[in-house]
Amino acid sequence: MTGRERILSVLRGDIPDRVPVGLFVQEEYLSWFFPNKKVIDRVTDAVKCARILGFDLITRDRKFETPYFMKKSFKNWEVDEKITRDKDMLYRMIDITTPDRTLKQVEAGPYDQRTVSGIHFSTVKYLIEDEGDFEIFQKYVPELDLKTISEMRERANFSKKLIGNLGIAAPWGWGGVFNQAATYRNIQNILMDAYLNQDFYRAYMEKMTELIIKSNEALADTSFECIGIQGNIANSGVVGADYFNRYILPYEKKLVKTIHDAGKFTLYHNCGKARVLQKSYIKMGLDMWETVAGSPQGDNDLRETKELIGNKITISGNLDQVNFIKTASLEEIEQKVSELIHIGKPGGRYIFAASDFLEKGTPLENVKKIIEVAKREGRY
Repeated sequence: MTGRERILSVLRGDIPDRVPVGLFVQEEYLSWFFPNKKVIDRVTDAVKCARILGFDLITRDRKFETPYFMKKSFKNWEVDEKITRDKDMLYRMIDITTPDRTLKQVEAGPYDQRTVSGIHFSTVKYLIEDEGDFEIFQKYVPELDLKTISEMRERANFSKKLIGNLGIAAPWGWGGVFNQAATYRNIQNILMDAYLNQDFYRAYMEKMTELIIKSNEALADTSFECIGIQGNIANSGVVGADYFNRYILPYEKKLVKTIHDAGKFTLYHNCGKARVLQKSYIKMGLDMWETVAGSPQGDNDLRETKELIGNKITISGNLDQVNFIKTASLEEIEQKVSELIHIGKPGGRYIFAASDFLEKGTPLENVKKIIEVAKREGRY
């Protein structure tokens, strides 16, 4: 089987020739792997890395992660973006001028010239700070434009051709509904809105769901075979199962259904705590959940997860990339990778990977050993 056939087989619930070895690589590790490259691209350079090391590739393109309405102007919606740098921090300031009010979003993230496209910004001033902001947002936010839709199709065709038989592309959409909602309104406020201002919470989440669904309908109506959904903010260190099922799950289910209706797979990302949410992921209808992170980043146990949901959803991850991979001996890697493979392998529906993206400073000999052992022990 090729990497592409292997990954698609597992997403369908079939048994492949071996467990896919789907290491998650993005700008941080790629800048380490290609030290002489001035600028890193998480798609083209991930393809090069996968060819060299021989793992099964799932790319996570970020081209459509930021909504169109935050990137360009429309009628009654003038977007003015400014990027500034202060020492090792990068700030993105976005003013959106409407006929009634100017909305403002300020985001910050660590700066590195070579990996600037991979910066994960955190919001420091929120677009929707009160109900008045939301009224303006709801009144003037533009519809998805034809140019963005055309760009999605072009990018999908480019990615599929570039990746070839190495694997598949799973571009990030805007995120899960709650992730996106928490990008534009402080999460502490959102969590309390659900209890104290339910009409506003419902209206806000429904509007976000509507916008996200339209974008993902277009993203799925391309040659992309899988769509990525970020769900890391609504982790079980923040919300419990009851809150998730009542206030978050209904909106996420609509998004998943939209992608499935287009005939595409869903990849849901929560690289933190999720132990009490795993049954909710089944209710959501997901095809794949990553990254089954164990302690200290998460609270998940691979064996328990496999027994609880592993026959209903494809799971990926559980090899500690923060502490273990960077410091372990080759003998320790042999033992740990073999152990995890033999837990995840039975019955299929498992992709071997770390508990998140590989980090810079990860010894190359350790990564090669991981791939070697996982391929050998993963054969059915």
